[in-house]
Amino acid sequence: MSEDENQPLEHSQSEYMQAEMQPLVQLEQHNIALLFANYLITLGIKANVESTEQAHVVYCQREKMAQAREEFEHFIKKPFDQKYQQAAWQHGETVTLNGSESSLLASFKENFLAHAGFVTLTVFTLCWLVFLGSNLGWAQAIFKQLQFFPHLSIDAFIAEPWRLLGPAFFHFSWLHIVFNTMWWWQLGGSIEKILGKGILINLLLISAIFSNLGQFFVSGANFGGLSGVVYALVGFVWWYGYLAPEKGLSLSKPLVGFLLFWLLLGFVDLLPVNVANTAHLLGLISGCLLAVYSVKSAKN
Repeated sequence: MSEDENQPLEHSQSEYMQAEMQPLVQLEQHNIALLFANYLITLGIKANVESTEQAHVVYCQREKMAQAREEFEHFIKKPFDQKYQQAAWQHGETVTLNGSESSLLASFKENFLAHAGFVTLTVFTLCWLVFLGSNLGWAQAIFKQLQFFPHLSIDAFIAEPWRLLGPAFFHFSWLHIVFNTMWWWQLGGSIEKILGKGILINLLLISAIFSNLGQFFVSGANFGGLSGVVYALVGFVWWYGYLAPEKGLSLSKPLVGFLLFWLLLGFVDLLPVNVANTAHLLGLISGCLLAVYSVKSAKN
């Protein structure tokens, strides 16, 4: 990205000059231009990207040009800040890379690591290591080590306390782990970046224990997956964003609706897979309650 190419454009370059849109800035990388345009859209500023052989131009609403310029000054300093990633996620824009840009792998790595903190990446990695080990022939041995207490008692807890959390890290299928770790990375990463590691750790521990205990009392010890924690993240981000929108932590209503609908489908037994419905529900409730508690504590 050269310095000259990042300066706001003074003259028209396309038909948008005659309409309500006008050029704001040109960038060398297509994905960076899309990221900023998506962010402007979430602020209520109409924006899009027009590409040429030399650069990618961000156009925005003429009436809000001053606001857009100010936002760009902040954006260009930290283009991979989590709030811009969150905007792209909510807008649903697919970022494509041209051959002249960084490789797809390098771009993915940069975006992936920029969004997630240490706690997010540790849990993500642990889940995948357990899953890969299970698929290499050690599934039964690993599950026996992580399985919830077959018989819950004080003595059992003192002897093997990790079993309160263990089931959260064991997944039974590719769909299961991809779905759970994707949401963990997205929502957990946002929570850790905005509110810190402590909040995410507390959320992980409380929701995992709460959902695992509930599922055990309903169906016994043969269950696993991070789904209860994921639904806790959903509930936490949903309610924290509602109660403290100034923090920038939010989840779009369509996504909340989809995940609640998925939860409902599990309870009416319409899903093609076995689902730990109790863990999902208790995770969601614990996340919502923790959000309320966190906001009230911060205000006090």
